[in-house]
Amino acid sequence: MHEREIAEEQQFLEEAYAAHSRLLEEAETNRKRFAVPLEGGPGDMEVREASMETFMRRIEDLQVGETALYFGRLDFLPEANRGDRPFRLGRLSISDEDQNQLIVDWRAPVAEAFYRATAVENFDVHRRRHVSIRSRRVVSVEDEYLGGEIDSVSGELVETDEGYVEGSLTVGGPAALLAALGRARTGRMGDIVATIQREQDEIIRSPLNCVLLVQGGPGTGKTAVALHRAAYLLYTYRTQLERQNGVLVVGPNPVFMHYISNVLPSLGESGVTLLTTGRMVRGVTVTGRESDTLAQLKGDVRMVRVLARAMATRQRSLRQEVEIPFGVTVLRVQPDDTASIVERAKSRPGQHNPRRSAVGRELAHVLAQQYRKKVGPASFTSFADDNELKDAIRALPAFKECVQRIWPRLTGQDLVRDLFGAEALLRVAGRGVLTDDEIALLVRPRGDSMDDVAWTEADLPLIDEARALLGPRKKPRTASKVVDSELSMDDIEMLPEHVRGAAVRDRRANTRVLARDYDEAEFIKYGHIVVDEAQDLSAMQLRVIARRTDTGSMTIVGDMAQATTAAASASWEETLRVIGVTKEPVRVDLTVSYRTPEEVLTFAQPTLREAMPTLAPPEPIRRVGVSPRIVPVDDLHAGLVTTVREELSEISDGRVAVIVTTTRVVEIVNALRAGGLDAADPESSPEGGLAADVVVIAAEGANGLEFDGVIVVEPSEIASRGGAPGSVTPRGLRTLYVSLTRPTRRLALVHTLPLPPTVTQGPQT
Repeated sequence: MHEREIAEEQQFLEEAYAAHSRLLEEAETNRKRFAVPLEGGPGDMEVREASMETFMRRIEDLQVGETALYFGRLDFLPEANRGDRPFRLGRLSISDEDQNQLIVDWRAPVAEAFYRATAVENFDVHRRRHVSIRSRRVVSVEDEYLGGEIDSVSGELVETDEGYVEGSLTVGGPAALLAALGRARTGRMGDIVATIQREQDEIIRSPLNCVLLVQGGPGTGKTAVALHRAAYLLYTYRTQLERQNGVLVVGPNPVFMHYISNVLPSLGESGVTLLTTGRMVRGVTVTGRESDTLAQLKGDVRMVRVLARAMATRQRSLRQEVEIPFGVTVLRVQPDDTASIVERAKSRPGQHNPRRSAVGRELAHVLAQQYRKKVGPASFTSFADDNELKDAIRALPAFKECVQRIWPRLTGQDLVRDLFGAEALLRVAGRGVLTDDEIALLVRPRGDSMDDVAWTEADLPLIDEARALLGPRKKPRTASKVVDSELSMDDIEMLPEHVRGAAVRDRRANTRVLARDYDEAEFIKYGHIVVDEAQDLSAMQLRVIARRTDTGSMTIVGDMAQATTAAASASWEETLRVIGVTKEPVRVDLTVSYRTPEEVLTFAQPTLREAMPTLAPPEPIRRVGVSPRIVPVDDLHAGLVTTVREELSEISDGRVAVIVTTTRVVEIVNALRAGGLDAADPESSPEGGLAADVVVIAAEGANGLEFDGVIVVEPSEIASRGGAPGSVTPRGLRTLYVSLTRPTRRLALVHTLPLPPTVTQGPQT
């Protein structure tokens, strides 16, 4: 049981926790010291702000909660010249009072050997130790000897019903990995920092300035790898990335984003931005739904041309003369004058809205000349100069209205609403690009106001595209916001008495902090973007993401076999083409499934083979000793309640997901609740729903999620997605493949309808 080694690690753990407490106390003391100008002096505001930010971040990093301070140890061979002390690896770096490093951050260069060393290529490692810690107690250690006199793994794997696949690939820290994989789900994704494998580490530590494409099947850990890569990049390139707004992680939906939200904080990174493509489009709320056919059309890259043409139709000369009263006379705007002005404005570079000022200037110049001719030199003397005359003309409401008719100032919402609300405009913009049936499908009532529009998810990328074409409606400016002092009254009570007065005064005073007031058409750009479940993004959504990077540095993660949305890309080549990558992409395939058991992958193989024959399934390393079961029932609701209870009893410490078509979610939730089960719909409550013992998930939104047990309801309905009832479609089969591969332990299928042809295996109960 390695009692001596456990005692050794326990002693070190206690020393590490003592050092951790000291570091936290020092950070708190420094925070309070810089929170107010001591001795009542004015202080240096910039120094105080920078210092406060540093110490607040340090305090946040040190808040580890119940997370183990470290998880691994490296003992190097003498010829490695690494000194006599072993290296312990953890989620953050910790030093003792003499600045001796007790724990090394897992992202440090020396830690690479922990993840990549093997008996063949040992990186000068003599021993690699995995340390399991719970509630500040060392419960087990696992030693692997990779060099020197001993060349073996201490302790052998015991073949049980739940263990490794016979002949599976060699993995690092096998016992620690198996323990982690067999642990019950919590409703949140956890980090894999203690069990990262060699192929995963190579992806995580790839250079910053590249386009990295990661293809990985179910259970390969591609999402976890992508998130650990974000943490690694921030650690290694922090200064550069902080100048570029850091790292953006893009996910498919709010439920998924909540599912992964704990991973980066657990790795010591809280500055990463997590968004869906919809959340990137600021200021628009989704309240409507639409058919898959319409969503697919709106996601088509052809909509770029349609929107550009729609914008061009709004840049038009007047058809009739317009009168503008000005003082004692009436100025007349002639159609020919506006035609030449519009032509010149169209030839100018830049976006639509910024070019509007040139239209106004030219038109004001024409009218100023007309005014001089009409009133003569005597009346002109009422204006100090020519610029004052033009300013007076531009201030006229009638003039502004005229310019708006010629070259309107528009928002992205304006352009999309007007386009879809006018069939004639759609026909002009879509001529030669869209079919008549497609144009008819896009038409919808314009409504009397913007509040009448029920925006859909597929509208958001179109609004974003329109904003990129139109540009900002106003000049960017800097605004100020008010920020309270970080010092609380409890903090003040702990300060020396002679500085409390200054502390109270400083707390009452507000600090003015400059903040950028972004126009909706200004896009916040990031130093690196991680895109997860990228296979499901439409061309228009991919363009939303591409607009958020200047450097082109991206990590794109997904599985083409799990492309389930109507507008999903046909291939990775198409995805990269739409994004417009300027650098040669590096493709890496994750081929080993760590979390999805062999029994489940074998059961799902026929569905994968039919849906995506060119993709090979990942190779499993783990089995659970339980085959998927097929449960035919006469009464769907009663049979499902019974099956859920059976699955819960088998995994009493875990969670069960019931996967159905979108149209059945409410029905199944109600049926389970009527049967006495506390079922939750995560989509209606993304922050808490996944933590329930029983959750009901739409198959369309199951990508990326994992559960201990999964029950797939009416597989044939899922397999017919995008087609007629009873049919089998490629998209439906991909959706079914996703559904079948969500469990880490148990899988069951409940059905009243005939099963799809690809689901022919498994015991019936």
